[in-house]
Amino acid sequence: MRELFDLALPWWMFALRGVVVYLAVLAMLRLSGKRSFGDLSPFNIVVLIVVGGSLRTAIVGKDASLIGPLIAVAAILLVNKAFGWLGARWLAFNRLVGGSPAVLARRGRRDPAALRRHDIGDPEFERELHAAGLEDESTVLLARLEPNGKITLIRRAPRDTQTSTGPPRA
Repeated sequence: MRELFDLALPWWMFALRGVVVYLAVLAMLRLSGKRSFGDLSPFNIVVLIVVGGSLRTAIVGKDASLIGPLIAVAAILLVNKAFGWLGARWLAFNRLVGGSPAVLARRGRRDPAALRRHDIGDPEFERELHAAGLEDESTVLLARLEPNGKITLIRRAPRDTQTSTGPPRA
């Protein structure tokens, strides 16, 4: 029972290792692009499981205690909370950590270069349009790839077909 609480390293090493791994994975995810985990496909879920298992050793090493991983997780959650707090108060930090949206289509015209830059193929973009009830991008005022990997579609306002504003005269 005592071995559950005997740490292989000083407690602060678990906290430090947890924070370093958190920052490294955050940087890698930012570099991998907005669409990395926007919609969790089976491939993304496998990647998450494998990454999580691989990082266990980086965080706790050969420690078999109960306390070591808890210290590391507490440090990770604390840094995550601090990042959220900073991001809510400092726009530049929020953009650095969270990213900013990218325009994929504007005024009915898609931007092929932007779609390629963010690894979005035409079929995938068309699926997003269809999911929003649109046949094509001609009625789209703005399509954005949000920092969380989702595509936001803003429709154009429908044009008035009548010239008068009142009811028709008899």
